[in-house]
Amino acid sequence: MKKIGFIGLGIMGNPMAKNLINAGFDVSVFDLNESSVNKLVEAGAKASDLISMAKEADVIITMLPAGKHVHDVLEKEDGIFNNGHAGQIVIDMSSIGPTDAKNIAENAKKFGIETLDAPVSGGEPKAIDGTLSIMVGGDQSTFDKATDVLKGMGDDVVLVGGHGSGVTAKLANQIIVNLNIAAVSEALVLAAKADIDIEKMYHAIRGGLAGSTVMDAKIPLILDRNFKPGGTIAINMKDLTNVLQTAHDLDVPLPMSSQLLEIFHSLKADGKVMNDHGGIVQYYEKIANVEVKRGKK
Repeated sequence: MKKIGFIGLGIMGNPMAKNLINAGFDVSVFDLNESSVNKLVEAGAKASDLISMAKEADVIITMLPAGKHVHDVLEKEDGIFNNGHAGQIVIDMSSIGPTDAKNIAENAKKFGIETLDAPVSGGEPKAIDGTLSIMVGGDQSTFDKATDVLKGMGDDVVLVGGHGSGVTAKLANQIIVNLNIAAVSEALVLAAKADIDIEKMYHAIRGGLAGSTVMDAKIPLILDRNFKPGGTIAINMKDLTNVLQTAHDLDVPLPMSSQLLEIFHSLKADGKVMNDHGGIVQYYEKIANVEVKRGKK
């Protein structure tokens, strides 16, 4: 039985770690939030510190907010690399940039540690039910050894290519998801301003070409005015910042992503940065002076 160390027990990490416990793995957990750790201990995990985890775990998973946090727990003196062992596998499932992922892979090699970048898509609901889509970058041999662990958290687990490929695929995913939410938001605000029944409109168009997973996931929440985060505007703003940095490095213009990033900054200035990214609709509502809701206004 593989011993798994899991670092980062937030909205996504908590249910992902719980699914690994339910799959029968021996799971140790670490997070600065003691309450999050205690909840996982109640579910069958063991509380750990980074040094003990590095010495004992076969596979270590990081699910952290940004690249700087991943570098910190892996590369500082009392972190994973300096206290781990050859043959250990580190799977970073955070949403970071490809440069960070490649640097982490290179640094890990100095210690005989193997790495995969394996960000996820599907949000909190799929993290809870263990059906995440997981896009992986790294060596085939490492992927083969870690597939059972990844399958404990997701259904669609695909090795996209070498180191950095997984996080690049996630950046592409974030463009599609967030611009889709923005397009849905524009349409909803138009319909609300025209005073048609939004819910009826949704059911009329969802079976056609406009229909999407994003539409089905976000419109019911918007109609309920439920912006409790599955994925916060803050996290998605960070992802789009990584998108544009990567795009600029590759000389790829992304005009729509650039505009959406500015919309995120506007929402941050308006105090809505910790809302779900379905809250993009609130930007359009404000400039159109209308609220999307059930029925007619």
